Amino acid sequence: MVNHRVPTKFGKVSSTPRRPFEKARLDQELKLIGEFGLRNKKEVWRVKYSLAKIRAAARDLLTLEEKDPKRLFEGNALLRRLVRTGVLADDKMKLDYVLGLKVEDFLERRLQTQVYKLGLAKSMHHARVLIKQKHIRVRKQIVNIPSFVVRLDSQKHIDFSLKSPFGGGRPGRVKRKNAKKGDGEEEADED
Repeated sequence: MVNHRVPTKFGKVSSTPRRPFEKARLDQELKLIGEFGLRNKKEVWRVKYSLAKIRAAARDLLTLEEKDPKRLFEGNALLRRLVRTGVLADDKMKLDYVLGLKVEDFLERRLQTQVYKLGLAKSMHHARVLIKQKHIRVRKQIVNIPSFVVRLDSQKHIDFSLKSPFGGGRPGRVKRKNAKKGDGEEEADED
């Protein structure tokens, strides 16, 4: 039987900069990569693109009148979404503040940053490794995506996974090997 499903076309998630060799932008991106332990420039561009879309939506809504039903409905939805993810503070629930958001505000909400800030990892890079090796869970779900956006209500539920050696699970391969080697030496001493 032939599958007649139409292949899905996914939208783009990042956009490359218009000027590839602008010194100020290159330096700023490199600083962000170092500060937040990102893998490459594309991770910065992805966040910049999502911020640009949010700001464009806010700008469009600000052109409408104050009592316009579209502005009230879509504006509140946008603000609520940003507050829920923790990008915008509760006391700044106005569209004007959305235009003042920076890339750093979004990068702060990544799981990688939160794991480091909570003290579960020694460095930003260590946090990324722990996440990729499935040592971290958010509530009961193991998350292995460093760019996972942590909501405010999920922030206090970030912890080591139950099967992880860090979270009280079975010891790791090297620890088991050393323990086995230690047992073998003790038996040899007794003889």
